[in-house]
Amino acid sequence: MGYRLGVDVGGTFTDLLLFDTGTGAFWRHKTPSTPHDSSEGILNGVGAICAKAGITPPDIDYFLHGTTVATNAVLEGKGARVGLVTTEGYRHILQIARSFVPGGLAGWIIWPKPTPLAALEDTVTIKGRIDAEGNEVRPLDDADIRAQLGLLKAQGVEAVTVSLINAYVSGAHEARVGELAAEILPGVPVSLSHQVLPEMQEYERTLTTVANAAVRPVVGRYVSNLRDRLAAEGMTGKLSLLRSDGGLMSAQKAEEHPVNILMSGPAGGVTGAIWVGRNAGIRNILTLDVGGTSTDVALIENLEPRRQRTTEVGHLSVRASALDVKTVGAGGGSIAYVPELTKALRVGPQSAGAVPGPAAYGKGGELPTVTDANVVLGYLPENLLGGTFRLDREASTKAVQTIADALGIDLMAAARGIIDIVNENMFGALRMISVQQGYDPRHFALMGFGGAGPLHVNAIARLLGAWPAVSPVSPGVLCALGDATTRIRTETARSFSRLASQTEASELVAILADMAAQTRGELLSDGVPEDEITTEFEVDVRYAGQAFEVPLTISADVLEADGIAGILARFDAEHKRLFTFNMDTPHEIVNLRAVALGRALDLPALPLEQGDGNPEAARMRDHTLWMDGREQAAVIYDRALLRAGDVIPGPAIVCEMDSTTLIESGCVGTVDAVGNILINLQ
Repeated sequence: MGYRLGVDVGGTFTDLLLFDTGTGAFWRHKTPSTPHDSSEGILNGVGAICAKAGITPPDIDYFLHGTTVATNAVLEGKGARVGLVTTEGYRHILQIARSFVPGGLAGWIIWPKPTPLAALEDTVTIKGRIDAEGNEVRPLDDADIRAQLGLLKAQGVEAVTVSLINAYVSGAHEARVGELAAEILPGVPVSLSHQVLPEMQEYERTLTTVANAAVRPVVGRYVSNLRDRLAAEGMTGKLSLLRSDGGLMSAQKAEEHPVNILMSGPAGGVTGAIWVGRNAGIRNILTLDVGGTSTDVALIENLEPRRQRTTEVGHLSVRASALDVKTVGAGGGSIAYVPELTKALRVGPQSAGAVPGPAAYGKGGELPTVTDANVVLGYLPENLLGGTFRLDREASTKAVQTIADALGIDLMAAARGIIDIVNENMFGALRMISVQQGYDPRHFALMGFGGAGPLHVNAIARLLGAWPAVSPVSPGVLCALGDATTRIRTETARSFSRLASQTEASELVAILADMAAQTRGELLSDGVPEDEITTEFEVDVRYAGQAFEVPLTISADVLEADGIAGILARFDAEHKRLFTFNMDTPHEIVNLRAVALGRALDLPALPLEQGDGNPEAARMRDHTLWMDGREQAAVIYDRALLRAGDVIPGPAIVCEMDSTTLIESGCVGTVDAVGNILINLQ
């Protein structure tokens, strides 16, 4: 068997996890990220982890990678300059947009609309028109198209989007514009809407295709640069990137359709949590991924994560499948402050980031952060990583004291207040994906990972009533583990828009079979063997007249056995769970999608040596910490020395290379067969 390398590039650290697919052995490594050119940090890490495992880069068969390069391009407004070609009369499509205004009453008074990704002066219209049935109403005029593309060339656009009205039924006109664009603007990437998103609703289709074009040059440069540097190290393995929906796509596809990797970063944690859950026998999981700046939460039911049809990045909402991940600005680096006006303690969303970082890091940070509060309370011991990394407790105390003084309370109460507020923020995000979607969190386990997840997971499980609280093996590099263990995925979509009462199951089966053949072909051309490909279908259904759809996953056999009635029954049940009611209105089938998946890797987790339940061998030292309003005696353990079956009574702290787990008083942690710590109430 060979080696798979998962690489997750975050804002602060680049995490690597190397898996030996034959034995299940793995090596992990964390190296500082290099924001000016991430491939530098990646190559530092590749060298280090290969040395640990005693292999060389050519031994790696698969290089699997989650990246925030596309996300950041959108958030920082660093996308390329996009030229948009649309149908005559539709020039202001991006300016008109959807009449949605965030904020409560009167929020609109001061809401500046986000700037469209393609400027009005870079938008041109062409003659030619296709109707909703796909017939040509007005032919194209090549001379007109050449003239308009010439204008875009003169403007100096770096990418071109072609999005014509009704192109989702027939892409013939768009394809012709694409041919001429390749000739007139050589070397400029062209995105055609009927290839990126063949669905109706022209605003969403245009916006998604423009977003795709905007990040294409950035992602293209990133991928080709990374590919060249890896090749220089002798790496011949396959390079794949993680999609927003938790599947993998080849690097080539990612260059053409980068709109699918906008949420690549958070997806890695969710796929990693699924792998841990499968090996630990936990099927329903709420994930809590706490980084330095933000916390990502997601819901996994029966080892299937919830997906959604929109990817949201900042103000941008595009139509591309993504895992349903909610993000809040609460992390280890979140800054605590007391506004003059209200005199009430606030935490975040501003973060001290990697530079200067929390005061505890001794890099010149002076503002009190969540990490500093954890240090003051004794939850984060001063010498981490076996003493190689010392935290500056005095600096933390000085920083948190400023909050205590501003509130007129003592130091410990101020530190605990900071922790309680950040926990409450994370709890709020978890409510959004559980209670507000019709799920009872008490039926789920809560898994905490990322650098600071295991420090907070016990407290938040208490707020949610979600037990056990799980601290997985190597929580700090779980995203990289997710990148290494997930499967390749591709999908295609088509608008259908017909009342269910006028639709035959055989019709749907025929269209879906055609779409399935297309997605299988894509995976075959990526080198996935025929016998490893499986296909599933998604059908979007709504009550006629509704403005949104509910997506349902279905297999061809089920469709043939239960017919349309089976789909509608599923829709009614899902609608009731989401909105607590059903309607007597006729059903409408809106969109169809086919998804092709590569083989799921059944990578085993290495079993731990069985212990006798006594964690004494892993005991590092005695410790005192502040909990429940008083100072308490606790014990610090070394996670590497724990054995299966060990029982750790709280309060206790478990240290490891990439994270720290806190077990609170009144709780007890048990180590399972593969090394996860499961925390329950005593």
